[in-house]
Amino acid sequence: MRAVVAVIGKDTVGILAKVSTICADFNANVMDVTQTIMQDLFAMTMLIDITNCTEQYNVLAEKLKKCGEEMGLQIHVMHEDIFNSMHRI
Repeated sequence: MRAVVAVIGKDTVGILAKVSTICADFNANVMDVTQTIMQDLFAMTMLIDITNCTEQYNVLAEKLKKCGEEMGLQIHVMHEDIFNSMHRI
């Protein structure tokens, strides 16, 4: 099982490090990362494997959301099944 993590906010040092550390703490493997900086706006999308996650999906999602709030970012986590359903015609 996989999930999509979207991060948006003002660019600061350590965003990728903090988000990926939380994923590692939950044993969620980062499979792919795309990020860009547009002037001072940071945008990142990660694909993570949550198959061997040590906690339930919603616990990981809440931890990432809280991290985002502490850093002044918006972090959204979406299970792959929901993501695929939303983007299927």
